[in-house]
Amino acid sequence: MPLADLEFEVTDRVVIARVDGEIDMSNADELGNAFSLRLTNDALGLVVDLRKVDYLDSAGIHLIYALRERLDNRGQQLRLVVGPEAAISEALRIANVSRSVGSFDTVDAARQSITA
Repeated sequence: MPLADLEFEVTDRVVIARVDGEIDMSNADELGNAFSLRLTNDALGLVVDLRKVDYLDSAGIHLIYALRERLDNRGQQLRLVVGPEAAISEALRIANVSRSVGSFDTVDAARQSITA
């Protein structure tokens, strides 16, 4: 059984990825590859919904920063959806991820920040 389930949808040229489970060194590369495969050149950006992620280690944090760099190089944007009640919100705050990448409480708010 995988550590994380991943679902995708595209709305207004924004790829929305919903992650449910754990992100750690055993699956971070696989998740990164899955994100890359779904991002077409005409996409404006990627919203990663992490509200159902209950564990995130340093490999997951590295994945987020690597995604941001990759998307920046392609002229695309990355937004995270975490919310203050998410199990990983404190880890993201300590690692300064929420501030440096852009974190929102809802998918709609994150998507609109890309399309505005």
